[in-house]
Amino acid sequence: MFDQYVNYTTAHGQCVCGDSLELLQQLDDNSVDLVVTSPPFALQRKKSYGNEDQEEYVNWLCRFGRLVYQKLADSGSFVLDIGGAYEKGQPTYSLYQFRTLIKLCDEIGFHLAQPFYWHNPSSLPAPIEWVNKRKIRAKTSVDTVWWLCKTPFCHADVTKVLTPYSERMQHLLASPDDFIRGSTAARPSGHIVNKNSWGKDNGGAIPPNLLQIPNSDSNGQYLRYCKALSLKGHPARFPSALPEFFIKMLTSENDLVVDIFGGSNTTGQVAESLRRNWLSFELSQEYVATSSFRFSDSIETARSNYNRLMSGQSIQL
Repeated sequence: MFDQYVNYTTAHGQCVCGDSLELLQQLDDNSVDLVVTSPPFALQRKKSYGNEDQEEYVNWLCRFGRLVYQKLADSGSFVLDIGGAYEKGQPTYSLYQFRTLIKLCDEIGFHLAQPFYWHNPSSLPAPIEWVNKRKIRAKTSVDTVWWLCKTPFCHADVTKVLTPYSERMQHLLASPDDFIRGSTAARPSGHIVNKNSWGKDNGGAIPPNLLQIPNSDSNGQYLRYCKALSLKGHPARFPSALPEFFIKMLTSENDLVVDIFGGSNTTGQVAESLRRNWLSFELSQEYVATSSFRFSDSIETARSNYNRLMSGQSIQL
């Protein structure tokens, strides 16, 4: 598939250089299990990776949303990492990400399965004017991540993303009699706790919808190879743990995962490691070429792959 475009393929996927609006149309309807992506945000300043003004952003992104809805399986999900932004020239927050959500649901037909919030503790203070200079706003360190689905009962299995138990819960599992005398106990709220069910080890705790994931992969292979070859890496990469969470929870092996704003192809790398089939669409040939570093086993191989992709060749990794 997509042989007419510059691309590279791996055992499980393909990264394609092209416009997602064009590439999505070539997929079969109802064939995609998960679209997980982080589009360029609607920032006030233009970025090197491309972004739209806030006023145009909602309609622009929903053009992609309509095609995503068409290509998703009925059990499929659309996970959208979309950051916030301040209004131009004033310390008030734009509502563009909420307007985008409402249009995706009310006009296109998506259901909001659940909102998630990605807390990045390593984020820099921004915007400088309101946070650092005037000190009238707190640092923004949370992105909204909309988990949308085509039907209310999409495929999901939260047991695939359980988190480690707290020390207190580990104590309860080891010594339930320290917490519950007899077979039941009443909590301060009046809720009756059954020892047999409360003290059952389920392998971990249900995760919250607040994902605390630092975005600090400066020592990763992708950036190391970019630096070694004097190339500029993609400036807006999300951490691998973010797509990993949703790929594990919302898909099974051999399902198809698609990223329509591929960037440095973090999604493809994670999907490959989890034995999911994947497609990554990216408009910039430079970003496609450097993203191949995620699948290169040496500097020499990375250099060769980059040069071949930049010359217009398609390669098998």
